[in-house]
Amino acid sequence: MSGPSTFVPKSALGRWFESRLPIMGLIHGSFVAYPTPRNLNYWWAFGAILSFMLVAQIITGIVLTMHYTPQVDLAFASVEHIMRDVNWGWFLRYAHSNGASMFFVAVYVHMFRGLYYGSYKAPREVLWILGVIIYLLMMATGFLGYTLPWGQMSFWGATVITNFFTAIPLVGDAVTTWLWGGYSVGNPTLNRFFALHYLLPFMIAGVVVLHVWALHVVGQNNPAGVEVKNVDRDTVPFTPYATIKDSFAVVCFMILYAWFIFYVPNYLGHADNYIEANPLSTPAHIVPEWYYLPFYAILRAIPSKLGGVTAMFGSIAILAFLPWLDTSRVRSASFRPMYRIFFWAFVLCCLGLGYLGAQPAEGGYIIAARLLTAFYFGFFIIILPLLGIFETPKPVPATIADAVLAKNGGAVMNPAE
Repeated sequence: MSGPSTFVPKSALGRWFESRLPIMGLIHGSFVAYPTPRNLNYWWAFGAILSFMLVAQIITGIVLTMHYTPQVDLAFASVEHIMRDVNWGWFLRYAHSNGASMFFVAVYVHMFRGLYYGSYKAPREVLWILGVIIYLLMMATGFLGYTLPWGQMSFWGATVITNFFTAIPLVGDAVTTWLWGGYSVGNPTLNRFFALHYLLPFMIAGVVVLHVWALHVVGQNNPAGVEVKNVDRDTVPFTPYATIKDSFAVVCFMILYAWFIFYVPNYLGHADNYIEANPLSTPAHIVPEWYYLPFYAILRAIPSKLGGVTAMFGSIAILAFLPWLDTSRVRSASFRPMYRIFFWAFVLCCLGLGYLGAQPAEGGYIIAARLLTAFYFGFFIIILPLLGIFETPKPVPATIADAVLAKNGGAVMNPAE
């Protein structure tokens, strides 16, 4: 979609270097001259926000590892040392812990936007699958990071999650023993989790590069859900139009991020994690971080341990099959009235599961979780395929320029004019 770059350096040294390693041409073609659909709105700014958050997490994480000690007798004290004795250590720790939550806020908005506007449909299937892989890596990284402070929730969260693998037939016990590095959660477990937590963000960065590459091959989706027909009429250059929009969105998001860091740094955490891990004292109510709560509710909604683990992982894996489960030829929900209703019902279902995941696994909470779990899977397996057959979409604009013209009620001007 971006095509070969027309960038020509002005200096002789620049031309010499560019002829041997065309980095500046790649950057110019991908982030300056890249044709961007002219009807993009601020829902398309979350890719830039996620890029910013990934860099922030990697930088703060690298600095924190310089002061953290991955040893069960010293880990909790080393975190307190970071908070109390390291210059700006409190800021780094809060920026990193709240950064994980902000990362997930942005990725959930990014994913729901993709669901609403059909960004997973052909020819963007590989782009969507790469996004699901990034999400899985994020979930693994977040879980591993949550265990490192070695507080009560860290220890017992690690114990509960790793015990899930024992439900796998034949190899479950062996996998769990390997994760533990022994026969219970202990020092080898913490060392493994620390090493993996340090490694996975760089794997995420690598998949993000593939994600952006795939995006530039097939081009960006847009609110109208139609492909670019005429580059001059349907698109604008990425810079300055998209860069200004994305930069403004990142600054607004940074204000929210800063508010959590400076005013309510522990709001999204759990108080029990400020108590050092004690294998002899089980917390009254073990809960994961908020961004795992919908899947935790699905896990507990199934009576069988194996069934619960299968449903939990299946609820994530099913996202990868979304391009083939949605049989409608129309991408954007703007032109799909029935789909819009079910989409917002699905959003409420996810929020409801998140609430139920934080509640005790008893009584009406379990019944409600089972009903919402049934709707969650029914949305993908039953509703989406049937909507493609029975739904009558509204007329879709022929081009992006027509969509802009219909929205604004005026002529579509060329940015150069």
